[in-house]
Amino acid sequence: MSIKHNTYFEGKVQSLGLDTEEGKATVGVMLPGEYRFNTSSDEVMTVISGELNVKLPGAGWEMYYPQETFEIAAGQAFDVSCEKDVAYICYYS
Repeated sequence: MSIKHNTYFEGKVQSLGLDTEEGKATVGVMLPGEYRFNTSSDEVMTVISGELNVKLPGAGWEMYYPQETFEIAAGQAFDVSCEKDVAYICYYS
């Protein structure tokens, strides 16, 4: 077993991949900025630390705080922004 290190947006978003009882997951951090992600599988994302502004498909911007969760279907794109560092965990199915 190995830990997979992912780097996005010139190092401003990084995550470590792991296997959990709930399935595959990543634990990551985002530096302040705006980012667009595309999903290849269903995702459930929970903010661990900080405040994450999220724009889901067909919806407006909504702020998520620690322990709050949102879901994204496979094949979708979504936007996020943060003014301070954010930590998160994302589960994939």
